[in-house]
Formats: sequence, structure tokens, C-alpha cells
Amino acid sequence: MRVLITGATGFIGSHLAEQLHQKGYALRCLVRKTSHLRWIEHLPVEYCYGDLFDEEVLKQAVADVDYVYHVAGLTKAKTREEYFLGNHIGTKNLLDAVAKVNSKLKRFILVSSLAAVGPSLNGAPVNEETPYHPITAYGESKMKAEKECLKMVGRLPITIVRPPAVYGPRDRDVFEFFKAVNNGLQPMIGLRTKTVSLIYVTDLVDGIVLAGEHPAAAGKVYFISSEHYYSWKEVGEVTTRIMQKKAIRLKIPVGVVYTIAAVSELFSMATGKAVLLNMEKARDIVQDAWTCDISKAKRELGFRESYTLEDGIRKTVGWYREQCWLK
Repeated sequence: MRVLITGATGFIGSHLAEQLHQKGYALRCLVRKTSHLRWIEHLPVEYCYGDLFDEEVLKQAVADVDYVYHVAGLTKAKTREEYFLGNHIGTKNLLDAVAKVNSKLKRFILVSSLAAVGPSLNGAPVNEETPYHPITAYGESKMKAEKECLKMVGRLPITIVRPPAVYGPRDRDVFEFFKAVNNGLQPMIGLRTKTVSLIYVTDLVDGIVLAGEHPAAAGKVYFISSEHYYSWKEVGEVTTRIMQKKAIRLKIPVGVVYTIAAVSELFSMATGKAVLLNMEKARDIVQDAWTCDISKAKRELGFRESYTLEDGIRKTVGWYREQCWLK
């Protein structure tokens, strides 16, 4: 069985490539010529050099594969247009290529995001029936990517997977939280408790592959996440215990978050560089809850997470230290 993976050089995509290789799949990866291959260079990969905007390359990439795992996407961008180009139009182009040249595809799996749906409503976890209500350009662009897939369900066997925040070795986003704790600070946004769904990357790729292989998953959408919801206070307590560090809880008022984001955005506009905290990210992190219900994945796919929060954080921190990301 041959699979095409987009985004294989990134955090989630590289772990997915390793998992699929271990399961005996032949790997084909769509990569840019400028992509850093360090996370997958140890794997037997057939490389297709190009991007999601080169029609001929896409047709070559999707030809004669059994599965397409579309993981590539923009999580940081300088403008709204960049998000929609990378996440929406890129997905549409890939779907069009499959429809043109691969009528025997067994499954197209889109790795979307909880952000496509939006934060919890009135404190209740969202599920697959929750109406779309994204609050960021990133979320809107992922929603549009999902809708492109859903329009093709009658023509292609499509499955959509929505992870929440993902952590683990190679991640650089949640890493900022670990780095702060390592430096003795545990940032807490706002005065109210913030609750999140989290998933360790190995559990996520297990769920992605399960959804891709399961015959009942064709034409469906699934949240793949931890069964439990965590407060950032709880995550911080587990992290400080594992790191054997003392961290001061620093409560940052929402207004201050937006002020910092506004200044950072001006800097980004002046320099042309994407920044860690902009208004988009501020809207995301000030929400009271980003939680999702995984009952459907448990019931229909038999999905179960293997790593507790403590297990996952211990492995993650250990890897960061081995790589000297944390001292």
C-alpha cells in the first residue's frame, strides 16, 4: 500500500510518516525543495518536489497512491489571505488533482483542527454536530478546507480528523509553555480558569491512521483528542513536578494580552515577519475553553488514548532536554 503525505517534514506529519512506515506502507511525500528533511531523512521516502499550487506536481504526487494524508497547512501567517491560500485553496487543489487522476483512491484524510469549529460554547465541549463558529482567520481557513472536502464526499472517500492542541517531541508551539515553566514562570491568561483538550502526538497519529483505515470512517468527521479536559493550572503542576522546577504563576489580564498582541502585530507589519503573539493568537488564548467530545471516535473507531498527561509530558520534556531545547 502506498500513501502520499503532505506536511511530512513538520511536527505531526513526521510522526505520521514514522507510524505509517512501521505499519508497512510505502511513503511518498510532497515537499518543497527548501524543506528541512531532518525528521524524515531516516525513512525510505519517495519525494515529490513541489507545492500545493503546482497542478502537474500534484497530479504526479497523487497518482497510484492508495491513501492521501493531507497534513500540510499554515498555522502562522502574516495576513488573512495567506491562511486562506495555504489552508483552503491548497486543499482544494489537492482534491482536484485526486479527482482527475486517481479514481481508485481508498481514502483522503484531511487533518483539520478544533479551530475550524471554534471554542466551547457556554462551557460545553464541542462535538461533530456543533455548528461552525471559528473565531480566527486560521480557523476560518480550516473550516473552508473542510467544506471543500465535504463537497467531494460523493466522489471521493474522505475522512476529516480534528485534533485540538497537540504536544510532543518536535513541537514548537506548546513548547513555548514548557520553556516558560523551565524559566520559572507559569503564565495564566485572564482571571478565569482556562480549560483545554490536549493530545500527545503519538496518540494523535494513532487516531489519524485508525480513521484512515477504518471502513466506517469514510465520509465522516471525527475529533481525536484526550478524553479528559485539563486546566492550564493542572498542566503546569504536572510539568513543574516532572521538570523538578518551581514556577511562579503569572496572571496576565486579557487587556494586557491584547495590548502585547497589537504591538507585536505592528512589529510584524513593519518587518514582514510572523510573530508568536498577534491579535489572531490573542483571540485564541483568551477563550475560557477549547474542549471537544471524542465519544464518536471511541464509539465508531474504538479510539483510545495510550498516554496519560503525565506520560506525555514526561516524554516530551525528556526529548526537549535531549535536543538541548531545554537546559
